[in-house]
Amino acid sequence: MDFVVKPIAIIPARSGSKRIPDKNIIDFDGSPLIASTIQSAIQSECFEHVIVSTDSEKYANIAKKLGAEVPFLRNDAYDDYCPVSQATAQALQQSEIFFKQNYEIVVQLMPNCPLRSSNTIQKCIKAFNEFKPHSLISCFKFGWMNPYWAYKIDGSNNPVPIFPDYTSSRSQDVPKLFCPTGSIWVSDCERLKINQSFYSPEWKFFEIPWIEAVDIDTYDDLKMALVLKKSFG
Repeated sequence: MDFVVKPIAIIPARSGSKRIPDKNIIDFDGSPLIASTIQSAIQSECFEHVIVSTDSEKYANIAKKLGAEVPFLRNDAYDDYCPVSQATAQALQQSEIFFKQNYEIVVQLMPNCPLRSSNTIQKCIKAFNEFKPHSLISCFKFGWMNPYWAYKIDGSNNPVPIFPDYTSSRSQDVPKLFCPTGSIWVSDCERLKINQSFYSPEWKFFEIPWIEAVDIDTYDDLKMALVLKKSFG
């Protein structure tokens, strides 16, 4: 892929995770969790810079040892309430000031999605360049975990179907459903600055393999991701 200026990769890695303390640097098959994301970004050879945006000196030192750049600490949008897109927009602006360079494309790579490959990053950026949406958000297609068969439990402990029209349908007979994942989000830089979100007015999905979409938020997610890495990685 040819670029006037290559895209910039931003890996948001704040230190205040609650469900898994220090999640972004927790051990994942012998390395800090963030290592997989840094490595796939570097190996893709798509980026002018691979930036880790963090509020922590400890995280910054780990990221630099793994090959990422941490030219500054995050100076805003690092509490529990700020959307991660806002943090990435802030890091983009800090990067442009630091490097004295304006970028056209920014790619957000969440460190809690450690199974995405460099090849899929390349494909996602290629699709963004071809179709030119405001932003492109990775997703996966639901398979064995079919949302059409989901139920709520009411106050009397009775199961209540969310999609009652489909409870008796075969999986091959229902419309395909897709779920966003934090694996790879791409945006036009100016759109991200204006909207402070990757959900721009003309955003699109980019489907990736479900294994590469695994998003770690809990210890059960972490166990599953480790099994998948050892089985398919």
